[in-house]
Amino acid sequence: MPKALNFFEQCYVVARQIPYGRVTSYGAIAAYLAAPRSARAVGYAMTASHDKDVPAHRVVNRKGLLTGKHHFQGINLMQQLLESEGIEVKNNQIQNFEDYFWDPRTHLSPR
Repeated sequence: MPKALNFFEQCYVVARQIPYGRVTSYGAIAAYLAAPRSARAVGYAMTASHDKDVPAHRVVNRKGLLTGKHHFQGINLMQQLLESEGIEVKNNQIQNFEDYFWDPRTHLSPR
């Protein structure tokens, strides 16, 4: 990944590679970007991504909770988008999270 991209843009590059029907965490993206203590910054990037063609609905917290859902327009839009991809969500949490988890550190080339 080109170093010239700012951190948010680097987050978007990773998020765009999350496969349909899979999710990752803020922390997993941060770790992949060699900034393991920057999970919150990844969250800020996802919040700012809604006009950038980024599947931010596929990025959740490390326990599979939809902590960013209030940044999506509409009632339960984040949940609806995930469910439309076959991911079951109950009480704002992805069920069987480990089955849907996609780790960029194991699926993408090293930075």
